[in-house]
Amino acid sequence: MDQSRLLRGIAALSVTIFAWGATFPIAKSALVTLDGFWATAIRYFFLAPVFLAILYLVEGRGALGYDRRFRLAAVFGTLGFAGFNLFSYVGLQHTLPENAAIINTLQAPMTALAHWAWRGVRPARFTVAAMVAAIAGVALVVTKGDPAGALAGGSLFGDLLCLAGGACWVGYILGVVKFHEWSSLRYSALTCVPGTFVIFLVTATATAAGVAHVPAAADVSAVSWQLAYLVLFTGVVGVLFWNRGVQLLGPLNAILLGNLIPVVTFAIRVGQGHRFAPVEIAGAALVIAALAANNLHLRRKALAGTR
Repeated sequence: MDQSRLLRGIAALSVTIFAWGATFPIAKSALVTLDGFWATAIRYFFLAPVFLAILYLVEGRGALGYDRRFRLAAVFGTLGFAGFNLFSYVGLQHTLPENAAIINTLQAPMTALAHWAWRGVRPARFTVAAMVAAIAGVALVVTKGDPAGALAGGSLFGDLLCLAGGACWVGYILGVVKFHEWSSLRYSALTCVPGTFVIFLVTATATAAGVAHVPAAADVSAVSWQLAYLVLFTGVVGVLFWNRGVQLLGPLNAILLGNLIPVVTFAIRVGQGHRFAPVEIAGAALVIAALAANNLHLRRKALAGTR
């Protein structure tokens, strides 16, 4: 890989790392005013049209059609956009930003487990060991070394919702193989549309049941910059720069650098005045080290297979 391509790839992924690393602290501040249902619904009210507009500008009008695959696109859109976002944002109401960020790193181990369960592709022993280490590290961060305290504090409910959101995203990513002839942009945009309708439906149902509450205009205005960030930087800039980084460096390199996203979250929380216990730092370091080691292991295997 030439140096120019390497630097451009690192620069693109750095934008995503900072954009996504800041997402959880910023979203948490918005959730003080809005509930997770309405924050998600408002966000995708703007984000879905933006995705469609970008698809139209990049690939043309023909790319807006589903080619008789709307139902399948709706299934994966429900998982990726409704499932991931609703579980994550409602979960974030009940837990801490750093917990949500570190739980999201488990998507890589969950993907390996999904391949094992659904396709019979058993991960290598090294990968299994890395998965166990990563899960142990997440447990240290979430419980702060005190499982009983985590149960009593109530944040475990939010943590489990975030974990469910991560599982939904894994299902969405696995759906890419069903649409291999579509570009990543087309897959994202066309699955976003039905996913957004499901978000609206779930939010309306939750509101009717009294679980969610319609925000006042003043409440939405009070967190307008947070919502703008979640639409523009988390949803658009982060995704586009991530896709560009993957194109330039490949998925393994992108995932390796993506492990730094929780570091940004932790740094922002320190800047906000939060002080982490040593066990939380140790847990986060264990997660990042385990995932990075597994990534490097997979890279060596891939290089060996090409020789």
